[in-house]
Amino acid sequence: MPRQARLMLAGQAYHVIQRGVNKGAIFIDDIDRQLFLHLLHSAFLKHHVALHAYVLMGNHIHLLATPSTQQGLAGAMRMQGNNYVQAFNQRHGRSGPLWQGRFHSSMIDSDAYLLSVYRYIERNPVRAGIAMSAEDHPWSSVHGNLQRRNDPMLTLHPAFKALAGTARQRTTLYAEFLRDVNASADLPAIRNHSARQRPMGDAAFLRMVEQTLGRPVAIRKRGRPRKEGTGEAETT
Repeated sequence: MPRQARLMLAGQAYHVIQRGVNKGAIFIDDIDRQLFLHLLHSAFLKHHVALHAYVLMGNHIHLLATPSTQQGLAGAMRMQGNNYVQAFNQRHGRSGPLWQGRFHSSMIDSDAYLLSVYRYIERNPVRAGIAMSAEDHPWSSVHGNLQRRNDPMLTLHPAFKALAGTARQRTTLYAEFLRDVNASADLPAIRNHSARQRPMGDAAFLRMVEQTLGRPVAIRKRGRPRKEGTGEAETT
């Protein structure tokens, strides 16, 4: 069965997920994590991809990124992935693949959902039960986005900048947003669109994407279409 073509547009934000093969570990220690981030930064610079948020977990990663060219994200992830696997295998005396197939990517409507994906990514350690708060996890963009430390990897997305006119105000508002008790309301939609690699946005955003790409992009209901006027599932 042929691979599904990626939905890639320049200048659009993407939620990226990449998992270890068979749910295996992709980091053994902090040296691996530092190497991964170094290679990611180099690859994104070369392929002109802006990184807005990230989190490194034990067997997978989440990224929020905007490529400036249609093929930039794929090129950057390929470069980073290949270089990291080679270094990881050499360092730990292993061979074979490390990643569970291709990375998953879901285009995000910046106006409607982008900040929710920021929060989804940076709260991942909290949902996984390995941190009490997003700020407790050291391998995350939350420290840069809350201005707790300088993170040269990060580029603020315009929607993030629009939170407030000053950096101090923006940090205060985003910290409150991270702690919002209603944060879980966005989880099902984010997970569904990420798993099926479909754009996440309102109807106008999806129409724009469909017109640009010349093909349907909205998530369809599962199951066979019903025959018109019969209420029965078609059995072609």
